[in-house]
Amino acid sequence: MSLPVPSRVRWDPFRELDELYDRMNHLWENNVTTDGVERWVPAADIVESDDSYLIEMDLPGVDQDDVDIEINGRELTVSGEVKEKERAGILRRRTRKVGEFSYSVTLPMEIDADAVTAHLDNGVLSITVPKSQRAKSRRVAIGS
Repeated sequence: MSLPVPSRVRWDPFRELDELYDRMNHLWENNVTTDGVERWVPAADIVESDDSYLIEMDLPGVDQDDVDIEINGRELTVSGEVKEKERAGILRRRTRKVGEFSYSVTLPMEIDADAVTAHLDNGVLSITVPKSQRAKSRRVAIGS
C-alpha cells in the first residue's frame, strides 16, 4: 500500500514567516507584560459612524464591577478580571480565559470624553464614544 502523494504546492518562505510573526505577536499580546502579571486581550469590534465610535467587547461571565474603563486623550483602555469559579470536582479541561485582561485602542479622531457611555449586557461590553464637535466633518458652503 502506498501513501497518497500530496499535490505540488509551491513553498513560500514569506508566508511561513508571516504566520510565525502573527503567532508570536498573538503570544506576546496575550501573555507577556512588563510588570510580570499575565494578562489576555478580549475580542473586540470597533464600528465608526459619522458621530461616534462603538466598541463591542466579549466579556462573558464578567461582572460590571470587575471592569474599568479609562480615557486618556484619544486612547481608550478597558481592563479588569475574569474571576475563577469555585468548582466541586476536578477540572479536566479549561479553554475559557481567566485572570486579568486589558484592551487598549487609540481612536483616530478627537473624542468627547465626558459623553462616553458603556453598558454590559449578556457578556458583551458596549462602549459608545462620541466624536468631538471639532472632529466631526461638516460641509462648507462656498460664498459668493
